[in-house]
Amino acid sequence: MDTHSQQPEPASTFSNRLKRIRTERGLSQSELATQAGVTRQAISAIESNLYLPTTVVALKLASVLDCHVEDLFSLAPPEDIVEGTLIGNPSPTETTTHAIRVKVSTIGKRTIIRPITDLGDQLAFAVPADGYLTHTDRPVSGNTVRVTLSRDRDAIEQAIAVAGCDPAIFLAGEHLRRHKDRTTVVGWQMGSMAALQALQRGEVHVAGLHLFDPVTGESNLPFLKRALKGSGYDVVTFATWEEGFLVRRGNPKSIRSAEDLAESLVTLVNREEGSGARLLLDQRLRSAGMSPTQVQGYDRIVSTHFDVARTIAERHADVGIGIRSAAQHFDLDFVPLQAARYDLIVPKVYLKSHPTLTRLFDTLVTGPFRNEIAALGGYDTSETGKLQPVRAA
Repeated sequence: MDTHSQQPEPASTFSNRLKRIRTERGLSQSELATQAGVTRQAISAIESNLYLPTTVVALKLASVLDCHVEDLFSLAPPEDIVEGTLIGNPSPTETTTHAIRVKVSTIGKRTIIRPITDLGDQLAFAVPADGYLTHTDRPVSGNTVRVTLSRDRDAIEQAIAVAGCDPAIFLAGEHLRRHKDRTTVVGWQMGSMAALQALQRGEVHVAGLHLFDPVTGESNLPFLKRALKGSGYDVVTFATWEEGFLVRRGNPKSIRSAEDLAESLVTLVNREEGSGARLLLDQRLRSAGMSPTQVQGYDRIVSTHFDVARTIAERHADVGIGIRSAAQHFDLDFVPLQAARYDLIVPKVYLKSHPTLTRLFDTLVTGPFRNEIAALGGYDTSETGKLQPVRAA
């Protein structure tokens, strides 16, 4: 047999498991060659990817090893590479590893790449990657990067990226999958104004806001009328939730109002500027005639409602502004201050161009989804799915 009569298949496209299966069967190269009617040199060349076996030889080897030809040899799918804009910076720990796990989003005509670690400690271990950054140089946010995909492109194009601070948005994705929908929903946790800015920069499909205007008594719409240009957006209510002080069980510091935050033994954990929680806190401090400098911990910032609740539950702070469901999740007490509507803002052009985005909003109005959100505690779903009348300035 002329072992050089065929060019070897590139290793990246040909998966060869002959050596492993031969070893599992306890056969030497010579023994397998004798039983298959080929030379030992041929077996060695095949196992070294120097020789691509003919159909007849492959069938003989499979017969001797009592397996299918596909168990021995198969064509590996070629690597699928995409280029996109990196948003966020991988941690120094990530950049020392061989690959960085990322999520990939198709936002209009842009491809957006985000490190999965931006989802937070828990979700980073629960949400599967769409692909991997494989170079070792530390990538910088805003740069173009290359990603080796681990998920097919159709599934990635159906994914919906949402910026906001309501972790319950992931449940919408779960309800979509109950109907055998391939669409996934990924919620990037950030404050309301940061979410709106991410939407305007073309980094997400949807932004979630809860910004309450005490002058008009209205949620979100006064801010959106100033911030949005044109009428190319829909505003759909996700839910109305309760916002207030999160405190330890029993409220040991007796915190009931903004004035109580000035007590020397009270330590606050705050949210970032531009978040709805920070806006509420600042409004209450102004109404009480107080300065932020009077509040111990005002400059200690965390990025989510759950981070506020966790900090208090771990006794690193006494109080913070958050939502009732976060208090319940961490077995904290809750002092209600106001009800605010959490709305989802979506460009109308995405509703037309994205293959499955409309299904997200169809899911919001279903009975099973509304029941599950209501069961979390602190959510009022009576207006869920309602289109709000916004006219941008």
